[in-house]
Amino acid sequence: MQATLKDTVTLQGVGLHSGAPARLVMHPARPGHGIVFRRTDLSPAVDIPALWDHVTPSKLCTLLDNGLGVTLSTVEHVMAALAGTGIHNALITVDGSEIPILDGSAAPFVDAILDTGIARQAAPLRAIRVLRTVEVREGEAFARLSPADHLEIDFEIDFTDAAIGHQEKRLDMANGAFLRELADSRTFCRASDVEAMRRNGLALGGTYLNAVVVDGGRVLSPGGLRHADEAVRHKMLDATGDLALAGAPLLARYTGHRAGHAMTNRLLRALFADPTAWTWERCTPELEGRLPGAGVADYARPELAAAFAAE
Repeated sequence: MQATLKDTVTLQGVGLHSGAPARLVMHPARPGHGIVFRRTDLSPAVDIPALWDHVTPSKLCTLLDNGLGVTLSTVEHVMAALAGTGIHNALITVDGSEIPILDGSAAPFVDAILDTGIARQAAPLRAIRVLRTVEVREGEAFARLSPADHLEIDFEIDFTDAAIGHQEKRLDMANGAFLRELADSRTFCRASDVEAMRRNGLALGGTYLNAVVVDGGRVLSPGGLRHADEAVRHKMLDATGDLALAGAPLLARYTGHRAGHAMTNRLLRALFADPTAWTWERCTPELEGRLPGAGVADYARPELAAAFAAE
């Protein structure tokens, strides 16, 4: 069945790239509403659906556009948290042009959702089943969706910095795996890139506390890494959020090699451009049990903390 929040959730912070203060409120929504963002700093307020065909090209984040020039950036972490907790319907109000970065991961959004609770709704849930392989490439980078009975993410990255290096991870996303394995992994960058980004008006709100900054073999952020392979886990977190813009849970295996936000969106566009590559499927109880949000309502924050610590 579809699900929404039991009550409102409020989070405040700054935008990673804009550096501007931002207040985000997640509201429950009716069945069939989907995920919709609302810019409340504008008069009148403007709604932007969280869908793949509202994504517009942007550097280093996922940017939504309402089609009339109103945008909202860095939606990938909150979208990942919603997908990972099985929230299908929510109205998310934001008083600015960028989602707050918080600690650079999806964990604060997940914690807030679990604190307020998840409400099951009396409406059937549909998933998108991938029927045949679709792939996009750019140089050595590629992203691929292939048939599977659940969402699976397989990601590989390769950086010259020894603190990151070559990392790969494959994960069945069913039954809370996102919360246990990916949610607390933070965005990352190289120290050599920071000044270049700021000269281009990016990363103005970035700090060592909301991003993992590496310099060669050193991790400059206090406390070091949360996971030895935190970088590839964060890329998988980003992919989870970008794939959630499909508008429904995906039954597919996603393979990413040096892929990023733009490439994942190109992949969704390629998928939906081919009506023979996918189909709608109504979720049975057995199928619902294989979705990322299955069983998540049973988690609590102390249990999550214990799961992360035991890893």
